[in-house]
Amino acid sequence: MPDVILILTVGIIIIALFFDFTNGFHDSANSISTVVSTKVLSPRNAVMFAASFNFIATFGFGVAVASTISKIIKLDYVETSIIPFIVLCGLIGAITWNIITWYSGLPTSSSHALIGGLMGGGIAAGGVAAIKISTIEFIVLFMVLSPIVGLVIGLLFMVMVLRVSRGAQRPVAERYFRRLQLLSAAGYSFSHGTNDAQKTMGIITPLLFSIGYFGAGVDPNHLPVPLWVILIAHTAIALGTLFGGWRIVKTMGYGITRLRPVHGFAAETAGAATIIGASIAGIPVSTTHIISSSIMGVGVTKGTKFVKWGVARRIVAAWILTIPISALIGYLVFLALHLVQLV
Repeated sequence: MPDVILILTVGIIIIALFFDFTNGFHDSANSISTVVSTKVLSPRNAVMFAASFNFIATFGFGVAVASTISKIIKLDYVETSIIPFIVLCGLIGAITWNIITWYSGLPTSSSHALIGGLMGGGIAAGGVAAIKISTIEFIVLFMVLSPIVGLVIGLLFMVMVLRVSRGAQRPVAERYFRRLQLLSAAGYSFSHGTNDAQKTMGIITPLLFSIGYFGAGVDPNHLPVPLWVILIAHTAIALGTLFGGWRIVKTMGYGITRLRPVHGFAAETAGAATIIGASIAGIPVSTTHIISSSIMGVGVTKGTKFVKWGVARRIVAAWILTIPISALIGYLVFLALHLVQLV
């Protein structure tokens, strides 16, 4: 039986890394849509550029976000033998929603899909009592606040940039902002890797706890993240970004508002600042929500009619549905596993 549990755990870790890969694949548009749409980089060069900085984020701002994710399920409440199945349900819920929204070309949150899937699996396994409500409240609060912050910072930063560059000839300004956009794109890709790769770390760590990897004396509320977990999580998300799809790039780069290099620079800088701040504070925000709202904020400076609010409404609707639908999928998967007596 111990060998079976170990094999199961290794299998789920592989699935977790596949989720991390799909996260990078799905969210690659976040990092490269603006530099592609402004023609600063070709799609091929842009994904290579973004993937590199996703991996460099390994050496970023610690693992505070991973710690938050690992506290969604009360590890001292549910049986340790059940933890791998809850994680599996969370992953299946998140991956399923990622594939659906990727196919639809909608930039939704892989992070919130994972959180929803974990909630669904946890509730199916042990009821609402198995979920740490304070952690969910913390995440949902910033699920609402972070896009607002991204929009406001994008708007204010764009206004500041326009004032500073007022009077400059457009060709000259375009040339400088194309160069600056390389820096802002690097910063955004770095911030994306810093926040999103930690979410995979946050689900692998409880798995390791369930098989006694940390020993008997470890506090389940303060699990350490091994270095090898940090490295493989960042490698997986970087590879996902490298192979990311063009569907969501079109929605982000062209569907919300038309961008010039100055707009791309402002949106990426605002998004990166917001995400890095959240990462330091241990807040698992949606990088998708933030860059989308930053682009909207930047677009508003050209006039509200330049923002395609119909596309924006589709994106917001998908955001609202992410946690409930992925939670339902996670819940149903756990029931199915229980029905065939695997749990």
